[in-house]
Amino acid sequence: MRLIGTLDSPYVRRVAISLQLLGLKFEHRPVSVFRAFAEFHAINPVVKAPSLVCDDGTVLMDSNLILEYAESVAQARGHRSLLPADPGERQAELRVIGLALAACEKSVQIIYERGLRPPEKQHEPWVERVTGQLLAAFAGLEAELARRPLAASAAQMTQAGVTSAVSWHFTQALLPQIVPAARFATLAAFSATAETLAPFIAAAHGDGRYVQ
Repeated sequence: MRLIGTLDSPYVRRVAISLQLLGLKFEHRPVSVFRAFAEFHAINPVVKAPSLVCDDGTVLMDSNLILEYAESVAQARGHRSLLPADPGERQAELRVIGLALAACEKSVQIIYERGLRPPEKQHEPWVERVTGQLLAAFAGLEAELARRPLAASAAQMTQAGVTSAVSWHFTQALLPQIVPAARFATLAAFSATAETLAPFIAAAHGDGRYVQ
């Protein structure tokens, strides 16, 4: 399978890290939706990152759907899962994943607003609203991690851990002035530990390629 998209996207990166933890081999093509639109269009006319080209040529998109497929492949091959089977444990896991993805979404909205929209067309009340949502997502995530610590080793890390660490690192790389690390000490410490793990290092945030 081939993963299409650059690792400066938290969605591409969470897939790249998750595929490694699931024990699934893949090729990474760091094609940018901005700088290489035509190349991406040739692979997936929707031009949505991440895109996953399956072994039979089928193209999947959206990180959640790609990971759902990856989980099924991993289970069929007798590999581990990144999601607990117990309903109660899965509920808690999905709560954390939802908060982390909300933080990603709000971070991206602010970045696009500031980076792509002309200053005279930026709507500050909307930015303030999104910023409040971003901080609320991280506050919820901080509380969840303090209440229910996540495993920080490669052998035990779950999807909640992957998504939380990737979301925090992405926001800190691009919006540290909006989300001060001192307010979210538990989350910052967890992400810092996760970033030292081999699957995270192999799929480092940025324009590079996943290193097998």
